[in-house]
Amino acid sequence: MTETKLSRELDTREVAERPKQWQPASTLPEPDKQPGYSYRWVRASSLGQADPRNMSSKLREGWEPVRIEEQPQFQMLVDPNSRFKDNIEVAGLLLCKIPNEFMDQRREYYSNQNRAQIESVDNSFMRENDPRMPLFKERKSSASFGKGK
Repeated sequence: MTETKLSRELDTREVAERPKQWQPASTLPEPDKQPGYSYRWVRASSLGQADPRNMSSKLREGWEPVRIEEQPQFQMLVDPNSRFKDNIEVAGLLLCKIPNEFMDQRREYYSNQNRAQIESVDNSFMRENDPRMPLFKERKSSASFGKGK
């Protein structure tokens, strides 16, 4: 009888064992990723003041607040005074998710915006170019070998 009791104690100790190496605690925990979704912490309030403008813009972009049932490991971290009772809010940040298709479309949109701005700056800069005194010249280096004496 003592043998089975001892083996059960050993099993529970292995489960409750702490990590071997110290590391600083993460301010925001990492959620368990569901396939097909991207996650982000969205600012719901700053310095105790609600930020409805930021929240409404993120919701219009397609971000959805994650419900506590989807990520039960955050049960103890949820702020009891939160405005978002059924969702996960930590330190004024609300955990949200979005389908990966939306993230791909968003990435493409901002990539096109960036490309257009770069082209605009280049065109504006090159407009001032004069062939007599070029602002920008392709520099190419070449090596030539001459005959030694």
